[in-house]
Amino acid sequence: MAFSFDLLFEAILFGILLGGFYAAVSLGLSVSFGLLDVPNVAHPAVLLLGAYAAFSLGHFGIDPILAGVLLMPLFFVAGALFYRIYYVVFERRGDSAAVNGLAFFFGLVFIIEVGLVIGYGVDQQSATAPYIGGSLELGDIRLPYRLLAAFSVALVMALALSVYLSHTFYGRAIKAVGQDEGALRLMGVDPVRVKQLAFGIATGVNALAGAVLLILAPVEPTMDRIYIGRTFCVVVLAGLGSMSGTLVAGLILGVAESIVLMFFGASWAPAVAFGLLMVMLGFRPQGLFGR
Repeated sequence: MAFSFDLLFEAILFGILLGGFYAAVSLGLSVSFGLLDVPNVAHPAVLLLGAYAAFSLGHFGIDPILAGVLLMPLFFVAGALFYRIYYVVFERRGDSAAVNGLAFFFGLVFIIEVGLVIGYGVDQQSATAPYIGGSLELGDIRLPYRLLAAFSVALVMALALSVYLSHTFYGRAIKAVGQDEGALRLMGVDPVRVKQLAFGIATGVNALAGAVLLILAPVEPTMDRIYIGRTFCVVVLAGLGSMSGTLVAGLILGVAESIVLMFFGASWAPAVAFGLLMVMLGFRPQGLFGR
């Protein structure tokens, strides 16, 4: 497509809103992988599970975003339980934990995908809400309300996690456990319990992020695979464990992907995340806001 500043402005605007969505779906991974060094490749699958759970609550007339909020405690408990299993079976065994744990989470991906196929079938499922089909008109540009909702949820999630991690005792303990478990033990805090809490939070956040995914587009049981590269790109680009950085990195990916989509076509868009990831690992491995 021929270049024009009007199209560029539109691409940037849509990219910012899309980036809010990418930030929302990456915040949980920023906690589990960025702070705990847990190779949770099942993160997008759990995200998709949250989307389907929100879809199920939609049958009772519950708004998708409200459904995501209601599902957060349940996902928190499930995440804490999953981490306990991961710790007992793999992490406390020593050096091979990372490789074995990776196999554990790939197995979890398979279980979730098969479970969704059995429970919901292979057809796409979508949500209904008053704002899903509407849009805000700014001159010739129409901004879908669903993208504005996703961006708003991402802002609230990033702010809430940043405040919790920086201004509460257990939040600071979560940030510390990935750096020096020994020092944490000297303070009388059990690192395993802290990691269990953190993984529960990461999974709980996924429930709300899954609801955001549901309002943006119809979901199907294997679409989690398209978000593996994007979520890891956002977390690495941000710097491991940075919530505000995750928001900024999501915006960068969203804008870059939107510009490529606008001027070069949809077939090039999936390559943007991997391109940014390679550049960041080559020139600044610690990320934009990394420690």
